[in-house]
Amino acid sequence: MAPTLYRGSRPETAHQDRARDWAEIQERMLVPLYDTVNDRLGVGPGTGLLALNCGSGLALLLAAARGAAVTGYDADPGRLRLAAERMAVPQRLGTLPRGALVADTAACLRTGAPTPADLRAGGYDVVTALDPGTPAQDLRPALSAVAAGARPGIAVVLAGWGPPERCSAARVLAVAARLAEPRGQAAPGIGGRDDLEDLARGAGLRPDGSGRVSCPFGYQDQASAVRGLLSTGLFEAAVAATDQQQVDKEIAEALHPYRRPDGTIRMENVFRYLIARV
Repeated sequence: MAPTLYRGSRPETAHQDRARDWAEIQERMLVPLYDTVNDRLGVGPGTGLLALNCGSGLALLLAAARGAAVTGYDADPGRLRLAAERMAVPQRLGTLPRGALVADTAACLRTGAPTPADLRAGGYDVVTALDPGTPAQDLRPALSAVAAGARPGIAVVLAGWGPPERCSAARVLAVAARLAEPRGQAAPGIGGRDDLEDLARGAGLRPDGSGRVSCPFGYQDQASAVRGLLSTGLFEAAVAATDQQQVDKEIAEALHPYRRPDGTIRMENVFRYLIARV
């Protein structure tokens, strides 16, 4: 792998850089989660899968490789364009506010979030929301739409952080919370034990099983680790409350315990997933 060096970005390109860093550095850390969910739900030929906050599309790609017909929704046009590249979808994102980007009958990307009518028309078998960084208040309306429009009995899978004592990243996320505090902005952290169940029930879904998955975060050097962690979006409030240089510096300091003699970074993490039913 070629060395990855951090380069500062102009404000107008920072968001694009974050989306690219998510796709190239960070998103692959969640592959064990994606694979475990696909295995447990038997995702394969004949499965209609809808992904909420699909990001740059790696989870969609893995499900499609198993034969599933996949649809992804995301509000971030930068990440969605990268998903389009991955899925070999024609680049027509800018032409339709809520339009589909279609490669073939088995893959579709849409901007925004699905409505109950979209869910009724789609006939999906599985709905996933596997980005642990998505705030509950942002995800709840889409889950409510799933509860209102999807076929009764289908599986809806939510993902979140595991126990703080089993997540090395908790130390780094504490930086985001501490730096965001001066302005009183909400900063994400490791959630509580029943957060996923509470979110599902609040949206009108019925919890029906859960599991845990080990997802180590591994980076070739400190610079790529900082870029990857920033790409999650979990440090935006900290940057707004302080400045980018300070956030970069304090993330780097928090990473010191996880640096290996060869300069690589490895953090052991456990993520939790919840299976709920409509």
